[in-house]
Amino acid sequence: MAPANLIDGRAIAAQILGELTQRVAALKARGVQPGLAFVRVGEDPASKVYVGRKEKACAELEIFSETHVLPEATSEKNLLALLARLNADAQVHGILVQAPLPRQINQATVYSTVLPQKDVDGFHPVNVGKLMLGDAGGFQPCTPAGIRELLARSNVTMDGAEVVVLGRGNIVGKPMAAMLCQKEKHANATVTICHSATRDIKAHCRRADILIAAMGVAEFVKADMVKPGAVVVDVGVNRVNDPTAKSGSRLVGDVDFANVQPIAGKITPNPGGVGPMTIAMLMQNTVRAAELATSH
Repeated sequence: MAPANLIDGRAIAAQILGELTQRVAALKARGVQPGLAFVRVGEDPASKVYVGRKEKACAELEIFSETHVLPEATSEKNLLALLARLNADAQVHGILVQAPLPRQINQATVYSTVLPQKDVDGFHPVNVGKLMLGDAGGFQPCTPAGIRELLARSNVTMDGAEVVVLGRGNIVGKPMAAMLCQKEKHANATVTICHSATRDIKAHCRRADILIAAMGVAEFVKADMVKPGAVVVDVGVNRVNDPTAKSGSRLVGDVDFANVQPIAGKITPNPGGVGPMTIAMLMQNTVRAAELATSH
């Protein structure tokens, strides 16, 4: 029996995927199959796992997917040429370039090459700008959008809440803060972003009604940093050495789960919290991209 204060990301993601099956069926009735292209450069083991999970979700929803794998030494020019082909392919409604990219490739150039209307990752400057402006017409990054959905569907009050986001990255921290401070439903919060230069990070954390840890530091959030009853969302995925594990290591989040969980009002497990939601939101963005592309 799971503890009562766990936010079950798998169950909420399954709910969202269930809602999407009807939208996919409606598209199919019009002769449209949503299509998603994955692009992976090199053989990063984590990237392989992530793309594999996303491919599986596509298959379950009957979304057409294709994966393009380029060698580690690929030039930026070759990658951009592939993206130009995918941009022009009417069968492909969404394009996802899996990070990290090798050193010779400029990530910003890649993200701004994918057409904004196919940018289901929400990283194109146009979509980032729309998010900042509170324009719902763009695509929002999957992880923060998934976190907001987790909170909303777990009946967490965001209106007027003190939210502390640990981490200022472009994938989670910054877009998360931008989403939650908008004047709209399931937002309207007071948001503080903390990072490596923040003074007295513990004092900020202890003030939070909702604490979102996305800094990539293993078990950084300790029990004495959490206000009793606060909602804690753990985004981190960190590999730590563990001689007792078969592989010699194990994955942990950014939150010291065992010690924080008894104090938190609600908390996401890791795994089984934010991860499944990221994939569900990617599927939602892809279905929406297909709807938008074929609505005229």
